[in-house]
Amino acid sequence: MSRTPHHPTRAEIELPVLLDCLSDPIRLAIVYNLAKHEPEGGELRCGDFNAFSGKSNLAYHFARLREAGLVQTRLVGTARYMSLRREDLDARFPGLLDAVIASAARDADRLQMRECEAAPSD
Repeated sequence: MSRTPHHPTRAEIELPVLLDCLSDPIRLAIVYNLAKHEPEGGELRCGDFNAFSGKSNLAYHFARLREAGLVQTRLVGTARYMSLRREDLDARFPGLLDAVIASAARDADRLQMRECEAAPSD
C-alpha cells in the first residue's frame, strides 16, 4: 500500500473546486503563507501551521487543498511538506494564483491573515 497522497492531475484541477477551497480563511492563509515562502524554496512542514488550528482540523484543510490541486504534499519519514502547485495552476488558470495571493496580501490585515512560524530548514 502506497503512502503517497493522491494528487489530481493538472487536467483534473477544476476552477469551481479551487474557488470553493480558497473561500475558507484558514486554507487561504495556508496558500498565502506558502506563496510568501516560495523564494526560500516554497515548501513548509504541516507543523508550521499548528498555530492556525488544531491538528485534526488542519489535517482536514490540508487534504482539501491537496484534493483541489492547490498544493503538493511530500512525505519524508513522519513529516509532511507542502508546496504550491504553481506550475500546474499557472498552466491551467493563468494569473489566478497571483491574483488570489495579491488580494490576500492587500487585505491581510482586514482578513486577519495568520502568519506561520516556519521552522528552520534541515
